[in-house]
Amino acid sequence: MMYVRFPLSLRNVKDLLFERGIDICHETVRMWWNRFGPLFAGDIRGRRVSRMSGSRHWRWHLDELYVKLNGEMVYLWRALDYEGEILESYITKPATSRLP
Repeated sequence: MMYVRFPLSLRNVKDLLFERGIDICHETVRMWWNRFGPLFAGDIRGRRVSRMSGSRHWRWHLDELYVKLNGEMVYLWRALDYEGEILESYITKPATSRLP
């Protein structure tokens, strides 16, 4: 949870846990992050969005990009809040085969 919430390295999290009596390798923290990180991040994002969406000052915008994915150009649509956090993303193929 600390690695998701704060900008810490894997070794920093290992050191924080060691101070609390848990002696593990930084690779164990990486394995936990790969397994549980997306769950924690989704929960934090969901709470944050639900809390901020009721505010009058909450703003978001839609961002459209062309990106190359597996050698193919696609549209990447992103909903971003006023702090630059990605709220949602969606990938679609272009309507025509020619891109600008």
